[in-house]
Amino acid sequence: MRRRRFIGLFGGAIAAWSLRARAQQSDRTRLVGVLMNNAENDAETKAQLTALFQELQRLGWSEGRNLRVQVRYAADRPDQYQVLAKELVALQPDVIFAYTTPIATALRLESQTVPIVFAQVSDPVGSGVVASLARPGGNLTGLLLYEEGIAGKWVAMLKEIAPNLRRAALLANPKTTPYEYFVRSAEAVARPLAIELVPGLVESTTDIERVIATFAGPDGGLLVLPSGTTTLYRDLVIGLAAKYRLPSVYPFRFYVTAGGLMSYSTDLVDQSRKAASYVDRILRGANPAELPVQAPTKYVTTVNLKIAKALGLDVPPSLLVRADEVIE
Repeated sequence: MRRRRFIGLFGGAIAAWSLRARAQQSDRTRLVGVLMNNAENDAETKAQLTALFQELQRLGWSEGRNLRVQVRYAADRPDQYQVLAKELVALQPDVIFAYTTPIATALRLESQTVPIVFAQVSDPVGSGVVASLARPGGNLTGLLLYEEGIAGKWVAMLKEIAPNLRRAALLANPKTTPYEYFVRSAEAVARPLAIELVPGLVESTTDIERVIATFAGPDGGLLVLPSGTTTLYRDLVIGLAAKYRLPSVYPFRFYVTAGGLMSYSTDLVDQSRKAASYVDRILRGANPAELPVQAPTKYVTTVNLKIAKALGLDVPPSLLVRADEVIE
């Protein structure tokens, strides 16, 4: 009788200790690393980080209570991607949040064990970031920026608003975006429309100025691809497009609100918000290998009528009807 009572007391103590241990484990401060492609003072970068941290707080993670955060900014310096990735991995974080394809790739090369959630990644399978969208299979998962046909849609939009278009320059830094992924999609639509695609490879402001000035002409248009360089120097790109009167389509809405002609895009702030749910699930024990990569579910068309008028373009009714936002 005494032995049974002792075993019962001992078992109860073990159970109580286990509960306390689990509680302490769930309450312990977690470390989240973040590696951003753009500069710390970039307005869009700030908005994306704010959305991430606000959503994490809503999900129960607050900096100073149960969360510590270490953020690194690459500021569109490809030579710093691997350096900063190594620095973050060395901190042994519970999870790392990564923006853009080359940064996710740098982190994958640095660690096969630290869970990594990415956003703004195009062609994650072709880039070797994950094994498949449905079952990533490694330590990375997250949100797909654009599906493969997106650049073809951009080409079609250019032709729609500028029927005399014969040439289109694809402006991007191949070191900060999977350039060929977008080229394949653009070519599939450009050929039937008799549009010549011209490479617009840039790595600096000097490159941007030279490429656009050299390309400019009455039958040309500009297709700006999602790239750290074009995003960082977006005001320069928008200004040169206006100077040389080039009809242009941009990869994100914020180009158009800053004076660009039009965009067909996903919402980057919303991507950060959605990715926070994966960070939360991993912090609570989920395996990134089993969390499918999420494809974008909503695209937004934005048209700037003021810029169209300045370029002498008549916006077709079909485009206006499809537009989610018209800036006048």
